[in-house]
Amino acid sequence: MDTGTLVSLLGEGLLQTLYMTVLGTLMSYVIGLPIGVSLIVTGPNGIRPVAIYNKVMGFIVNVIRSVPFLILMIALMPYIRKVIGTGIGTGATTAALVVAAAPFVARLVEQSLLEVDPGVIEAAQAMGAGNFQIIRKVLLLEARPSLLNGAAVATINILGYSAMAGIVGGGGLGDLAIRYGLYRFQPSIMWITIIVLVILVQILQEAGIRFAARMDNRIN
Repeated sequence: MDTGTLVSLLGEGLLQTLYMTVLGTLMSYVIGLPIGVSLIVTGPNGIRPVAIYNKVMGFIVNVIRSVPFLILMIALMPYIRKVIGTGIGTGATTAALVVAAAPFVARLVEQSLLEVDPGVIEAAQAMGAGNFQIIRKVLLLEARPSLLNGAAVATINILGYSAMAGIVGGGGLGDLAIRYGLYRFQPSIMWITIIVLVILVQILQEAGIRFAARMDNRIN
């Protein structure tokens, strides 16, 4: 394969990977953030305990998290195909990423909110703050640095999921590595895609750490 073709394929694969990672992360947080907050709010020590909801939602989250991504993606293919018209490619992969990552995000959010000092919540309640105000101005605000670090972790995991999806024609750098590096016996392409993925992970990790540090009121 000539250099121009390789660069073109890498560029296309990188754009597809970024598309799946960014959109998958955003949609996962649209779903996972409210679920994570609800698990804290409705927990035994939450500001609005609802035992049945908490147990059922916690069980659903745990079940989905227990299924390996590739198996989950294959199982979801028929349903994704009905919704978006195809079971392969970046669109199908992004849909599967959201289903797989949203429960993971919910647990990350839950763990971040657990770090909030209960005394701060009690103080807000004593001053007459409502539940929604406590969620928005106390829980989410106090846990902001941890939430941002969790977002970086979630983004990197979703990036890894998107690469794994290449084995079933999911598009992106993973698909490039499988099609050319494995099936066409060109290990050099496999290693180049690995290097690109490693660099991408390092960039995302460093950006996440720096942004979380800037938003941490405790060190400003």
